Amino acid sequence: MNTGTSARLERIGTDGKYLIVPMDHGITLGAVDGLLDIESTIDGVTRGGADAVLTQKGIAPRVHPNKNDKGYIVHVNASTTIGPDENDKRVTSTVEEAIRVGADAVSLHINVGSTYEPKQLEDLAELTADATRYGIPVLAMAYARGPGVDGTDPEALGHAVRLAEEAGAHIVKTGYSGDAGSFEHVVESTRLPVVIAGGSKGTDRETIEMVRGAMDAGGAGVSMGRSIFQHDDPEAIARAVSAVIHEDAETDEALETAGLALEA
Repeated sequence: MNTGTSARLERIGTDGKYLIVPMDHGITLGAVDGLLDIESTIDGVTRGGADAVLTQKGIAPRVHPNKNDKGYIVHVNASTTIGPDENDKRVTSTVEEAIRVGADAVSLHINVGSTYEPKQLEDLAELTADATRYGIPVLAMAYARGPGVDGTDPEALGHAVRLAEEAGAHIVKTGYSGDAGSFEHVVESTRLPVVIAGGSKGTDRETIEMVRGAMDAGGAGVSMGRSIFQHDDPEAIARAVSAVIHEDAETDEALETAGLALEA
């Protein structure tokens, strides 16, 4: 890994642990709750402890004044929920464009096991080659998704994260297998830092217990979108997640630190 890549990785994490809040969903879902006033959301989550936020390139002018000196990642492919197939992610940016809008890293989504896997694998390989030339880290969002694929199967998730390493990524995001014991196999399948997606929005306790499980399995953090940016208090839930990732807090301690209810 070159010096530039190492330096920029430090900008999007803390001591090798990551709390990333992706907010690129506007291109997929539209201006949903939490993204309409994205400036306030970015300010809140970064105050709460997020290490970095992630958007599409066009949102960059709304990010920089509000991210409180935290890291910035530009996502480089997308699809929409009203298009013919949401799994068909198409390239929306280049590494050079991401650099021009002030990104510290880039990310790309690949659905491993889908009809679109071959093209998305090519896109990831091209992205890592370009990023290496510029010293920019790559976050691969590698999901196990496709006909007959169980997106929580640790074997499938392990294959997805290993694919990301083989293609030259520096961090990999994937789904959570459901418990710490099975997720250990996923983490052990690669030497890359593994961060988990948030999945469908649950209760505060469910969210924090999932983060705790991933960390207990050797995970490196989260890249968690709607569970954070659509929360009633994005700053508070970010603070609770950060407490688990960066302070090794247990569930009740993290919820209490953030001022969130301790009810089951």
